[in-house]
Amino acid sequence: MLEDAYLDLARYVLENGHKKTDRTHTGTISIFGYQMRFDLSKGFPLLTTKKVPFGLIKSELLWFLKGDTNIQFLLKHKNHIWDEWAFEKFVDSNDYTGPDMTDFSHRAQKDPEFNKVYQEQKKLFCNRIVEDDDFAKKYGDLGLVYGSQWRAWKTSQGGTIDQIQNVIDLIKTHPDSRRMIVSAWNPEDVPTMALPPCHTLFQFYVNDGKLSCQLYQRSGDIFLGVPYNIASYSLLTAMVARECGLELGDFVHTFGDAHIYLNHVEQVKELLSRTPRQAPQLWLNPEKKHLDEFDMSDIKVKNYDPYPVIKAPVAV
Repeated sequence: MLEDAYLDLARYVLENGHKKTDRTHTGTISIFGYQMRFDLSKGFPLLTTKKVPFGLIKSELLWFLKGDTNIQFLLKHKNHIWDEWAFEKFVDSNDYTGPDMTDFSHRAQKDPEFNKVYQEQKKLFCNRIVEDDDFAKKYGDLGLVYGSQWRAWKTSQGGTIDQIQNVIDLIKTHPDSRRMIVSAWNPEDVPTMALPPCHTLFQFYVNDGKLSCQLYQRSGDIFLGVPYNIASYSLLTAMVARECGLELGDFVHTFGDAHIYLNHVEQVKELLSRTPRQAPQLWLNPEKKHLDEFDMSDIKVKNYDPYPVIKAPVAV
């Protein structure tokens, strides 16, 4: 099955990983250096061993491709992946007058009563981001995260570089180039980012009329984050292939630190107890030929038959 590569990674880390501390104080089982490969001509690698919400994946990718860094777009599409980082900025501001939220992300995970208060305050914050453009402009922006680096990398001369457009131009004009690279890791900007990029660099490769993509991910949350990353970059590859008139090759996923959080171990074991099902198929609106033309309704998965969701806490 297409997702066996992912399940092999999870199994390998459980059996061979090293216990490490981490930024979130949760603790991980970790390995350094691992690679997976998915043949995209055989289906779309959206996990079937647990339900993965594809709507969140496509709205986040469209957000990146727009060059957007404000969570208002995500919230309007019911995507709450990036809420915590924007909410934290608001809580730390003089404008916040609600209950004490000191160390809120860790307290919310450990104290059910506090978590209720936290969720109520975050909901109020998200609603205001959606409804109040001025508030969204002040507190919804996450800094120079992926969308900014992909579409408007700031140069030392004061200009910007659209890395996505540059690689598309190279694929079309010089498909054998070894420079079809997009980087999100800008050392100067990392301190101002809400979260330094985990998926740091990707490269395209053309052979025999097929487009492949390799991602280097410095840090991968195997249970929660990596299934999103696999699907997101596979979708990106398909969209770029559409614009460039190419068939689909491989998505290659290379890791630095690949880890399972200690409070995800039982969930991973449950996942591994399930037998994968047939991979779904990706549908892209045949009338859309360019990246910037796609919206949510132009991207779907067909014949997706996953097992139920397995819930797990997010380490922030």
